[in-house]
Amino acid sequence: MNKLVQLISQQAAKYGTREVIRHKSGSGNDWVSISWIEFSHRVELTALAMKKIGIKQGDNVAVFSHNRADMFATDFGLFYNQAVPVPLYATSGHDQVKYIIEDASIEYIFVGNDEQYKIARIVQKQIPYLKQIICYQDDVVIDDNDSSTITFERLLQLAADATADDNNELQRRMKEGSSEQMACLIYTSGTTGEPKGVVLTHSNFDEQLQEHIRRIPEMSDSDISMNFLPLTHIFERAWCYLCLMVGMRIVINTNPHDIQQAIFEIQPTCMCCVPRFWEKVYTVLCDKISKMRFFNRLMIKAALNVGRRRNLVYLRAGEKVPWLLEQQYQFFERSIFGRVRRLIGVKRGKMFPTAGAPISPEIVEFMHAIGVNVMVGYGLSETTATVSCFPATNYVIGSIGTPLESLSVKIGDDNEILVKGPSVMKEYYKKPEINATAFTADGYFRTGDAGYIDKKGNLFITERIKDLFKTSNGKYIAPQILESRLSADNLISQVAIIGDQRKFVSALIVPNFDALREYADANGISYSDNKSLAENDVINQYVANSIEKYQVGMAAYEQIKRFTLLSSPFTMENGELTNTLKIKRNVVCKNYANVINKMYK
Repeated sequence: MNKLVQLISQQAAKYGTREVIRHKSGSGNDWVSISWIEFSHRVELTALAMKKIGIKQGDNVAVFSHNRADMFATDFGLFYNQAVPVPLYATSGHDQVKYIIEDASIEYIFVGNDEQYKIARIVQKQIPYLKQIICYQDDVVIDDNDSSTITFERLLQLAADATADDNNELQRRMKEGSSEQMACLIYTSGTTGEPKGVVLTHSNFDEQLQEHIRRIPEMSDSDISMNFLPLTHIFERAWCYLCLMVGMRIVINTNPHDIQQAIFEIQPTCMCCVPRFWEKVYTVLCDKISKMRFFNRLMIKAALNVGRRRNLVYLRAGEKVPWLLEQQYQFFERSIFGRVRRLIGVKRGKMFPTAGAPISPEIVEFMHAIGVNVMVGYGLSETTATVSCFPATNYVIGSIGTPLESLSVKIGDDNEILVKGPSVMKEYYKKPEINATAFTADGYFRTGDAGYIDKKGNLFITERIKDLFKTSNGKYIAPQILESRLSADNLISQVAIIGDQRKFVSALIVPNFDALREYADANGISYSDNKSLAENDVINQYVANSIEKYQVGMAAYEQIKRFTLLSSPFTMENGELTNTLKIKRNVVCKNYANVINKMYK
């Protein structure tokens, strides 16, 4: 029996009535607690009901919803049936959903709200073999002529009709599973091209979970994790499975817009994050510091110096902190650091794994100085999440940590990072031509990322090879490096570096309009809206001066020569961002072609 199949019942026997999941109730604001016994029972009912409606071993079943507690019951119910969850991002449009339904030959789909139901319903009319839609929310308005759709609660009621034969069949399925069977089919969001289905087996997850328990022994069942990244993302999915294996409580933020309030209420000890979260925290804190009185700014500066010495010089090296330095730190912990972390929502924070995009070393150093353990890592859907991450000590800021012990990582042609090991995917689903080029002759997966390994085994990423572009002068540019640097600027909300086959590097910048309005008001600059503010010459010079400090040390050909301030942000709705908030450069270049061309006239 596979470990993911045994996990819930084993933990329920161990923890009983102890809380495992906390979530908001329907449209209410009250937190609802679910015990291990309750959760285990719900998983069993879900699994039996799935068998009753016709889900078979090996079936691919889509899950199309924002995060919610019953998505876990769905996953493990499918594992019990030796069926395969295929998560879809809640923000996916019709074309993406239709493509995945067809590619994975999906007959059943679980949806969250009205919007997702409507998309699934349209796809169902186009694809006859999509038999049934199951709605998590009871208040979804079902079409009058739709006789096949049922709610999740109605699905669970079908388990009451289960016979002894149904139970025996479910038990057979649970015991019969092979570790090499597909556990999940994760479709990459991708910054270019159509999504590819990543085949992850039970053995991939088994190895990754055990490896993380070895790598992060400080995780315990007394911790509490806030779930706010999409469960569709392999990073959050693998982390939540790890939390369940450790016995850690999971608090599910069901509404992405409520995340700041939810974090403040819960004060989690652990939480998966993308760099964008810490970028926003950093810019807000820096903005508040800049507005303080002179004496208070001096105190903050002194506190940060003490925090850096204590946390990044001594503790990082695994050395004992000198008595006087520790006393100074504890003073600032009580007067400054503890208060700041409480405002962020992480006063009791233990570790915050962060991956998905480059993060500025300046931000990482700042967070560690104030006592926030931002654990930088690197991974892909194809590697069941983590390839490398910060170890407990001797991590190097600016790196992406050291590789997990079970993985072999080396640098190939064009400095490409290559990975081999038991957590690397089996293949791309139904993509034989792509599979032929995805691996080297000796079995290493080609990550598409360029980097290097230093003498102490720390892994560094320099650029995304597919994102690398060349100017018309023949110079190669790694846009993500400069984008990562600029993300630390309080004046900049989003940035897309442009320059492929162009004479020089330019940028499209979505500014922090709150900061710009404050500057304009203080300097008597008139404006009527964001557009007039973005077009103001004085404002543009102000932003240009700020940009300059982030380009120090860069070659002249790598530096931004011209930029345009945009009055509206890049969005997923416009196709300009992936579901993990990475820039889709080809879409941005298409959507803003006229703006870009003006910069090169």
